[in-house]
Amino acid sequence: MTLLNELHQDHVNLNKLLAVLGNKLEKLKQGEMPNFVLLADAIDYITSYADAYHHPVEDQMYEFFKDSGCPELDQAISRCVEEHRQLKQSSHEIIEAVDCILSDAVVPMDKFADKLENFLDAQIEHLNLEEGTLFPLLDEVATDEQWKALESLLPKMADPLFGEKQKQRYIDLYSELLRDMQ
Repeated sequence: MTLLNELHQDHVNLNKLLAVLGNKLEKLKQGEMPNFVLLADAIDYITSYADAYHHPVEDQMYEFFKDSGCPELDQAISRCVEEHRQLKQSSHEIIEAVDCILSDAVVPMDKFADKLENFLDAQIEHLNLEEGTLFPLLDEVATDEQWKALESLLPKMADPLFGEKQKQRYIDLYSELLRDMQ
């Protein structure tokens, strides 16, 4: 599997999780209280896997291909790297809000719903940038030799939610994800 295919598969998996969170958001807007422990696990997954592995790999890839001679690609890379920084901050803010709720702090649910909606919108917009603009441009510009050179520089990490060996803490989240997809 090529690097772009692996990153694309991460995006497919992340979209599944974002769809579940979107479903939880809609129920929250209708007055139903979601399982905040599972919500925290979902956001933790985004933080621990996407922010700690997926985005850094993409950032290394973008650094490798920046100044490619393709202005559209270079502009998209700059935008994407900045979005990674913003998404990391957004992930920490939403997990702090969920932690407050889990600690029985008073958190207005309408404000939390707005924060969650903004988080989801930013994640989806970012994925659309990468899938719709960046990845196609990279696929067009990069040579096989460049991909091989880049892949030798990158770390490998198993996906703790969607990978073959799921971490125990994500088993319930994965089961919930499967239920929501039916």
